[in-house]
Amino acid sequence: MSVAATTKTKARLHQIFDETVSPKFKAEFGIENRNALPKLSKIIVNVGVGKQLENQKLKPEYRDAVIETLVKITGQRPIMILAKKAVSNFKVREGAPSAFMVTLRRDQMWSFLDRLINLATPRIKDFRGLSDNGFDKSGNYSFGLSEQAVWPEINMASVNHTHGMNINIVFERSNPKLSRYMLAELGMPFAHPEEKSKRA
Repeated sequence: MSVAATTKTKARLHQIFDETVSPKFKAEFGIENRNALPKLSKIIVNVGVGKQLENQKLKPEYRDAVIETLVKITGQRPIMILAKKAVSNFKVREGAPSAFMVTLRRDQMWSFLDRLINLATPRIKDFRGLSDNGFDKSGNYSFGLSEQAVWPEINMASVNHTHGMNINIVFERSNPKLSRYMLAELGMPFAHPEEKSKRA
């Protein structure tokens, strides 16, 4: 088998980063060393289920709906996260199911981000852009989607339980400014300044 036949093609968005976005960091921030560029490390998709417990157990139909959604949109089966401590407001005991989570890396991560940017966010109702207030000091970006209907893979006509999800985009060697620049250059639709002022 030839070397060409075994060479794996990069995910589309990863290729855009390497060929188009990466060189811009030199002009914008003076970062010439490729190893000093911010690195997209992983994406975590999390669906909380603590409010859906009944006698400390999760209803099978809701559990199955969440698992099916995450498998369809990420290509991976989620793991169940158990509560590390009791939450009296939600009547959740320690050890009860609290969330389902998927961690994406490498090509699956880039493919998911591509679909998130170009397919899911344009389907958000009355969408005016994502807030850029979701960055932490390390440059990781978190935001929520209110329902799974924004993903074209989900047929809401066959869905009995609507749920949202939290998405956490994790970086290495970054800060809020670098991460926002990278995501915006990749097409992440952040709200324009005038839209942010309207919300305020």
